[in-house]
Amino acid sequence: MEMASFHHRPNKILYLFVGVLLAQFSISLSAKVYVVYMGSRTSDDPGEVLRQNHQMLTAVHKGSIEQAQASHVYSYRHGFKGFAAKLTQQQASEMANMPGVVSVFPNSKKKLHTTHSWDFMGLVGEETMEIPGYSTKNQENIIIGFIDTGIWPESPSFSDDNMPSVPAGWNGRCQSGEAFNASSCNRKVIGARYYLSGYEAEGDLISSVSFKSPRDSSGHGSHTASTAAGRYMANMNYKGLAAGGARGGAPMARIAVYKTCWDSGCYDADLLAAFDDAIRDGVHILSMSLGPEAPQGDYFNDAISLGSFHAASHGVVVVASVGNEGNQGSATNLAPWMITVAASSTDRDFTSDIVFGDGANLTGESLSLFEMNASTSIISAAKANAGYFTPYQSSYCLESSLNDTVARGKILVCQHAESSTESKLAKSAVVREAGGVGMILIDDTDKDVAIPFVIPAAIVGRGTGDRILSYINHTRKPVSRIFPAKTVLGSHPAPRVAAFSSKGPNSLTPEILKPDVTAPGLNILAAWSPAMEKMQFNILSGTSMACPHVTGIVALVKAVHPSWSPSAIKSAIMTTATTLDKNHRTITADPEGRKGNAFDYGSGFVNPKRVLDPGLIYDAEPGDYKAFLCSIGYSEKLLRLITRDNSSTCDQTFATATALNYPSITVPNLKDDNYTSVVTRTLTNVGKARSIYKAIVSSPTGINLTVVPYRLVFSHYGQKLNFSVHLKVAAAPQSHSGYVFGSLSWRNRYARVTSPLVVRVAPPTSFGLMR
Repeated sequence: MEMASFHHRPNKILYLFVGVLLAQFSISLSAKVYVVYMGSRTSDDPGEVLRQNHQMLTAVHKGSIEQAQASHVYSYRHGFKGFAAKLTQQQASEMANMPGVVSVFPNSKKKLHTTHSWDFMGLVGEETMEIPGYSTKNQENIIIGFIDTGIWPESPSFSDDNMPSVPAGWNGRCQSGEAFNASSCNRKVIGARYYLSGYEAEGDLISSVSFKSPRDSSGHGSHTASTAAGRYMANMNYKGLAAGGARGGAPMARIAVYKTCWDSGCYDADLLAAFDDAIRDGVHILSMSLGPEAPQGDYFNDAISLGSFHAASHGVVVVASVGNEGNQGSATNLAPWMITVAASSTDRDFTSDIVFGDGANLTGESLSLFEMNASTSIISAAKANAGYFTPYQSSYCLESSLNDTVARGKILVCQHAESSTESKLAKSAVVREAGGVGMILIDDTDKDVAIPFVIPAAIVGRGTGDRILSYINHTRKPVSRIFPAKTVLGSHPAPRVAAFSSKGPNSLTPEILKPDVTAPGLNILAAWSPAMEKMQFNILSGTSMACPHVTGIVALVKAVHPSWSPSAIKSAIMTTATTLDKNHRTITADPEGRKGNAFDYGSGFVNPKRVLDPGLIYDAEPGDYKAFLCSIGYSEKLLRLITRDNSSTCDQTFATATALNYPSITVPNLKDDNYTSVVTRTLTNVGKARSIYKAIVSSPTGINLTVVPYRLVFSHYGQKLNFSVHLKVAAAPQSHSGYVFGSLSWRNRYARVTSPLVVRVAPPTSFGLMR
């Protein structure tokens, strides 16, 4: 009997193995990964959650346990409830109609939004980044989670020298993998995980150097982590440029790594797994320099909005970048429970001198250190068109578009129209392959983004470019010489909003202003991965670089005020920001240097010197976000599924989303019919116990605005007082977008608590006959 069972057992295993393989094969033919979101966690038993997930999958697979198991990708069971699985469109529809399901959405791909900056913002000190009048020593107990491309733990930016033991509340782990083991973590990088299942389930194979571990192969994750929390480096530089001491905003804070981003992007299924683990691990802050394509989808069909909702519910501050699409209305990461950051400049540039035969000396932006020993002939790339390419096409220096015979030995003037760092770099390679010895790139938009070109080259704006082309066209033998890049301090105006930084209004909920603030994101020097070009440090631009600047500030606030809620910390950062540059003029926005507004910079440029003592804060509780969701159309049934709280109702809903106690005030549809709109806010005193504040208003053009009461008298710390803003149309708006901007500031001798005011007059309703 035992012999018989011994002989037959391998066949049973083989049949089961073949069955699972066939199940996986049949699933892969027509299925793709979907996220099934089921709201807040209800069970403390992870095994029970997994069992329920398999039951639901078995149901849509017509009772096949093998197919259910083969389709499963992730279970989310710590910070919220749900799972990711390979499903057909029909199965996804069936799943969406099951009890307890809030939403089912495809495993879409997010993209990365890819020092002296802290000196520029006024923070001093090498190791602790002290703010005068406050001790931020407690930052060593603050844990920042980075959802990004991983980390290069051997970088000196992540040294744990003289750091105390890991905080007691930490529940995370150091996950081993390729070129990474438990000893790769230390008292600085206290945890590291990686997430690959959502990426692999989509059939995205890792093609380039990309470690299957928390190790960073692209450099992006190391750059963002060191910007926020890197240790002091006595001589950080990029090939000799930008040399000097550098550190992150909170150099003694701890780092936890959640690698979710690979060659082609960051998938929702992996992002949610990272959120789920980070909430359980015990991070205090999550930093995300990535986001969806604009326009963004519904809050609970978007992994970052969904994950951050539950993170904020657990007291975790989520900081995210606004995006790099640069157009009005292109802002992403729009949820009111996260801090959304735009990108701006510092007063440091990297420029190359360009000298011409007529004696003119112009400058362009560059990171190229290549030398030109003498002046040489300069032509427009349009004159070097090759083959079937027209002069117009060749003027953009497209691949194979240049005639080698014409281009050889010359400087070529190329055009650039897209906001793409890679394509600018590629143009210099195209010129080099055609025999060109230098390039001047005319960029209509991002002329201030420095690029490490492969030949002597520099970027100039349209005005300078036209001047260069005029010189070429009116000179018999035009010549030029491009000098190596150099570091220039004290550039003006600064800060200015970068052209690539995505802008408001909020396309999903216009009543919530996005971005919230702006921070340095142009030409930022920080740590890098030696897997890329064997460099320890690199200079990058993007809202990806702005986000960790705010993350570092959040860590300092959390260190001094550990009991403050995520919304209180956000309020302190927003209401202490400034809309003025270093010359006390309104911050401008590239490329044309126009006067900026709240859609460019939100509440303004962050001011870490004032953020620890904001005086007053606009706080929000979990119940406020429930009322917000009701105000934008969420039903009580959905609300209860999201929160898993059967007492959740829409009885206390807001009339509009504008009523959320947000640190900015946006009224996107003010009626022009003698109607007065009233917006109420609540301020909490976190400054001097006995204090009086007076309202100072800069009314948006064409709007009559009054504040009631105009004085707030506080008698104790923590006291809450309400006020109302009354808005009425006084004159037709002149702005082509219909939006006008102003500000409200509560002031006394010690504090200024400032909020942007954004108003759009609703277009008149037409009752005419339709034709």
